[in-house]
Amino acid sequence: MLNKRWRIIHNLLILNFIVEIVYGTYMVFFVVGGSRFPLLRSALETPIEIIMKRRLYAIETWLAIGGLAIYLAVTELLPRRLGKYGKSRSSEATSSETG
Repeated sequence: MLNKRWRIIHNLLILNFIVEIVYGTYMVFFVVGGSRFPLLRSALETPIEIIMKRRLYAIETWLAIGGLAIYLAVTELLPRRLGKYGKSRSSEATSSETG
């Protein structure tokens, strides 16, 4: 029962990161500044307040991307790598003890 609860919490955290990434991307490219693409040349005529808002949303999005990457590395990738390494080390130890 406890494992099922942790799995639900784990999936909710991943979903939260994904929603934050989608929201931040949507705000940067579709809402703030009214443009659907990167500003490029139009950045020269865009008010600094709009540029700063877009940058803040972009930073928020990159933090969510980094947080998701770190979270997945710690909860998914690292245990798999350590599990394989731990199994090979434990099988070597038992074979050397018995042989």
